[in-house]
Amino acid sequence: MAGLWTGAAALATAGRRGQRWSQPLMRSVALWTVKYVPHYSRRHLVVSRALCSAGYDSNEKTFDKILIANRGEIACRVIKTCKKMGIKTVAIHSDVDASSVHVKMADEAVCVGPAPTGKSYLNMDAIMDAVRNSGAQAVHPGYGFLSENKEFAKRLAAEDVIFIGPDTHAIQAMGDKIESKLLAKKAKVNTIPGFDGVVKDADEAVRIAREIGYPVMIKASAGGGGKGMRIAWDDEETRDGFRFSSQEAASSFGDDRLLIEKFIDNPRHIEIQVLGDKHGNALWLNERECSIQRRNQKVVEEAPSIFLDSETRRAMGEQAVALAKAVNYSSAGTVEFLVDSKKNFYFLEMNTRLQVEHPVTECITGLDLVQEMIRVAKGYPLRHKQADIPINGWAVECRVYAEDPYKSFGLPSVGRLSQYEEPMCLPGVRVDSGIQPGSDISIYYDPMISKLITYGSDRTEALKRMEDALDNYVIRGVTHNIALLREVIINSRFIEGDINTKFLSEVYPDGFKGHQLTETERNQFLAIASSLFVASQLRAQHFQDHENSRVPIVKPQVASWELSVKLHDGIHTVVASSSWPTFSVEVDGSKLNVTSTWNLASPLLSVNVDGTQRTIQCLSREAGGNMSIQFLGTVYKVRILTKLAAELNKFMLEKAAEDTSSVLRSPMPGVVVAISVKPGDLVAEGQEICVIEAMKMQNSMTAGKTGKVKSVHCKAGDTVGEGDLLVELE
Repeated sequence: MAGLWTGAAALATAGRRGQRWSQPLMRSVALWTVKYVPHYSRRHLVVSRALCSAGYDSNEKTFDKILIANRGEIACRVIKTCKKMGIKTVAIHSDVDASSVHVKMADEAVCVGPAPTGKSYLNMDAIMDAVRNSGAQAVHPGYGFLSENKEFAKRLAAEDVIFIGPDTHAIQAMGDKIESKLLAKKAKVNTIPGFDGVVKDADEAVRIAREIGYPVMIKASAGGGGKGMRIAWDDEETRDGFRFSSQEAASSFGDDRLLIEKFIDNPRHIEIQVLGDKHGNALWLNERECSIQRRNQKVVEEAPSIFLDSETRRAMGEQAVALAKAVNYSSAGTVEFLVDSKKNFYFLEMNTRLQVEHPVTECITGLDLVQEMIRVAKGYPLRHKQADIPINGWAVECRVYAEDPYKSFGLPSVGRLSQYEEPMCLPGVRVDSGIQPGSDISIYYDPMISKLITYGSDRTEALKRMEDALDNYVIRGVTHNIALLREVIINSRFIEGDINTKFLSEVYPDGFKGHQLTETERNQFLAIASSLFVASQLRAQHFQDHENSRVPIVKPQVASWELSVKLHDGIHTVVASSSWPTFSVEVDGSKLNVTSTWNLASPLLSVNVDGTQRTIQCLSREAGGNMSIQFLGTVYKVRILTKLAAELNKFMLEKAAEDTSSVLRSPMPGVVVAISVKPGDLVAEGQEICVIEAMKMQNSMTAGKTGKVKSVHCKAGDTVGEGDLLVELE
């Protein structure tokens, strides 16, 4: 959890390039510093604010106390700004979140129920009780949960509690995808062809899809965040999409209404940040490029977009503001567009809340959007004019998830963070998180670990800083998607700006396989791994020299090491010799020099290989020579043996791999929603066997081959872990 360095970084960059900021905007910018707070953890970071002359106006009265109706990183993000504004905060939490960071950061905390979201973070009765009992004057909903729920806003208004967001009319109009599309048409905003009504059942969905023409997008009317959305290319997919989307919509939003519209193939997803007040003023705060997605959920975002020219940007911004003004919008909101290759853009939806990716907008404009939301909610007019809104520098955000990127670009992972260090030692880095070492990633909530943001004077600098930040991010205890994120930002298509919402499936048609090493990179990796192995042997010798009872692993007089290194299916001959702290390493005939501090206790190791600097992480090192090393974002497993050990290893029997064609195991932790088969049933390859819900997303599990069901090991409602046996075939 790190500081908002936005204002200071943007000003510093502008100063280096000789740019001048307008005086109105300057008044909103403040310096951000980071300090250690011992009671969170030794390395856990909390933000404090060093006020400058252009800081917050202490005479501008807003609220005494705000309740944050959310959890995790967004709750922490809101609390940070409240603290800077001198506002006391109340956190809500489920029983499993009692020790969460947002609970510790807040001045007060109230438990609102057990872990399931329907009984806690969506439990309006319990949250309203927390508001009354705490005396909170206003509620910030964050994103997700009740952030776009008009009934929640109405209940707050009935008790004279301010909802920090738009009024109920705007939430109703813009939060409902059907009504918002009709209003967009009326406001002369470009819209996508589709059915302007609620789809009643699967049969009607098929009829409408045929009329519109395939492919179509089926999505939740009250939804967002990629949940309750399916693309259908034929009648069968439409029926399945209707079923899954309605179930996900009911689970995530308590509203199973769906709509159908034409799916625009290979578009970009670009959104406009808007900000309005209660006095009829509205601004557009430039765009965010959000095209890198998996399962309709954003993975990498940036601001501005490399694709837009100033004319298109202005046209999109003006249409977004026109839509906001049409509903008297008064808060921060986002108008999302699909943009085709010819820069034609079409209204997708409006999110009447703070977006996950709002930090990149803060970075290039210098605005604190949470502060602006609080000011507007109190009734203050906007402090800026459209001409005051700059684009200073470039910002990139990567969503770091507890997910396995090798499974459908990211199936959820659960576990406890045994080690966690954010890359805050690097320049131009911001991390928004709500976790600390020891935090649990559970099946009940979104698997996001953090939002990693980097800022630079231009896109090249921002991307290089992101690459370095990903290499220096330490996450242990859960599977994460850093390998995928790093591959995206260094991909040539991404660097050139040749992207669309199908980027991942186009670049990795056979699924993500991790970084594919070039010959030079492979030799560097083998040299580093071998040097690590030798360094550990030298350390063992050091202990042996000081403790005669310890059995030496390598004889002290050895001057060089002949090693056999297995990487993937290849075995490489390596000879290494030490001239501490440099190792001379010969890999398959190529000679390299590897230098480092060789601090084997550190989670990060900076290594120089013939002048090329690399940051690696040694995740595990076993006595049998097996090592797991994170290199260029991807974790590689190697086995390093001495020449003698390699000769003897040939006589060792290898464990046979399990035949998985006749069994179906859960690819992720989750809850079994439905079982479609029973023992004795005949199933065809690809036929649905069961449905598992994980982190509010429903996943259809299918048969890997044609056969007869031998046994079923689960039932609807069961909680299953990754790798648990679900169904066996004969």
